[in-house]
Amino acid sequence: MDVPLSMRSWLFAPGDSEKKMAKAADSAADMVLFDLEDAVAPDAKPAARQMVHDLLVQRAEGRARLWVRVNPLDGPHTLSDLVAVMPARPGGIMLPKAEGRQDVERLDHYLSALEVANSIPAGSTPVIALVTETAGSMFHTGDYQGSPRLVAMSWGAEDLADSIGASSNRNADGSYGFTYELARSLCLLGAARAGVAAIETIQGDFRDLEGLKARAEKVRRDGFAGMLAIHPAQVDVINAAFTPSEEEVAEAQAIVDLFAANPGVGTIGHKGGMLDRPHLSRAQQLLAQVGRR
Repeated sequence: MDVPLSMRSWLFAPGDSEKKMAKAADSAADMVLFDLEDAVAPDAKPAARQMVHDLLVQRAEGRARLWVRVNPLDGPHTLSDLVAVMPARPGGIMLPKAEGRQDVERLDHYLSALEVANSIPAGSTPVIALVTETAGSMFHTGDYQGSPRLVAMSWGAEDLADSIGASSNRNADGSYGFTYELARSLCLLGAARAGVAAIETIQGDFRDLEGLKARAEKVRRDGFAGMLAIHPAQVDVINAAFTPSEEEVAEAQAIVDLFAANPGVGTIGHKGGMLDRPHLSRAQQLLAQVGRR
């Protein structure tokens, strides 16, 4: 799976704050998520929809990176969200509390109709799904292969804790408890099976940039392609963590060149160790990220 660098950072901004949405849009985030779900109280949602619509219209030139998180399909707000924002052609849609492939397919039906109604090219609105926010969704993280429009999957720990009645999702040392580490792993595995990008969940303490750096670098090593952010200060740290270093690119190129110079071999010696085809595949994927082959 070749995942472009344009999915490193996904910055949330509340849909009922023109100032915060504008600040997010002006940031270095690869993706911006105008939030109509958790960040907006029920009574404020109609006004927020109009604010999001208007900002998308104003930012037409850079709209491909301006996405909208709508409300979950099990509530009364999703269709109202989509009807309000689709005429402004958002770059994509984030679907929260996805229970499985059927929710992405249902969203696809809604988007297909609204694309026709608004003269938007059919199938051109991509989707990222939050796939671990309920107890039931945890059993379906591997079901998304072939889901229409899906380009990325992410996970969440706060809503999951609420779903199962947990008083906390953290251990005494501040790390995630087993159930939430399981959610992270299931998201990563489900995304790999679906052939889409795995995106790490937020870090709530936006002041702890050193902790963010360490966590982002770790999950990138694990296979994640990017991370959600809740504050503009987190964006540069996330972008740096998910950008291959010059040394990594040089090493990947050396591995690709080595196999190219020895066609037909399955394993080959390199720097005192042995490389096989999975090493070559990972090197090729890294070079594809930075636009090299």
